[in-house]
Amino acid sequence: MKAIVISHFGPSVDNLVFRDIEAPEPTLGRVVIRVKAFGINHAEMHMRKGEWAESMPVSGIECVGIVHACPGGEFIVGAKVAALMGGMGRTINGSYAEFTNPPVGNVCVIESDLPWEQLAALPETYATAWTCLFRNLEVKAGQLVLVRGATSSFGQAAVNLAVNAGAKVIGTTRNEARFEKLKKLGAFRVELEGPDLSKRLAESGTVDAVLNLVGNSVLLDSMNIPRRGGRHCLAGFLGGLAPVPDFNPLAQLPSGVHFSFFGSFHFGTPEFPLSDVPLQSIARDVADGKFEARPARVFGFKDVREAHKVMEANEANGKLVVVVD
Repeated sequence: MKAIVISHFGPSVDNLVFRDIEAPEPTLGRVVIRVKAFGINHAEMHMRKGEWAESMPVSGIECVGIVHACPGGEFIVGAKVAALMGGMGRTINGSYAEFTNPPVGNVCVIESDLPWEQLAALPETYATAWTCLFRNLEVKAGQLVLVRGATSSFGQAAVNLAVNAGAKVIGTTRNEARFEKLKKLGAFRVELEGPDLSKRLAESGTVDAVLNLVGNSVLLDSMNIPRRGGRHCLAGFLGGLAPVPDFNPLAQLPSGVHFSFFGSFHFGTPEFPLSDVPLQSIARDVADGKFEARPARVFGFKDVREAHKVMEANEANGKLVVVVD
């Protein structure tokens, strides 16, 4: 099969090279998927650079496609499916290829008339946003929710889902030119992302839930925003992978605020089964126009390098998707 392989670790996108490699063999417990399209993620940028703890030659942590083989019979050959995580790109070759073979627990049916490029904008982004909002943060109708990093594809999905659930959403972005986009998604107000937001935000101390996609660089500031009994979920690293310097929970964490982390690599475990996420109904809501979930840009398979360049330059303004010809 044709695949895009990481030839060596480094900052240049030139280390993404096209090669013919062996296609995955059908194996019990796994699903061989003919990849139709996949989303581009920051994790894959870090894998390409050698900054991730685990990575395989073929990157890609998600895809949509058609079941090519499923020895265990869990999925019908020819079914439309979405797949994410389960070691894809980390411990098994991922979706930057014509075929991939994730575990059955990391695959779900996503029958829809949406085009492949639009379906590919959903799996990782919407599954993770849904889990953060409705499992870790336990968001309910009428609550006040802050999404930091809201113009990322993940952030936009979170705004869509939270607004649809009846929450009142404040979004942040580093670019004032993107304020209007978040308001069109339903955010009632947008704030400029930056240091000391907790001191600038009028609602500090009354927010029910904070979804922090910026990461460690604003963790302590974000913890000062929820009310007592409120929640903060760290689920992104748009601000970089550096740890919180001189972190002392006893001295720096506020009392009574719940703090959790969610990483999508937990999907497929007993605690976070992918079947728990309503991806099929999310796709239906997208088709019905409830969510604005079209990819920001669509690339051909041979243009993956360009997609990485756009992502690294912070020019995506939404989900980047690659269609496998």
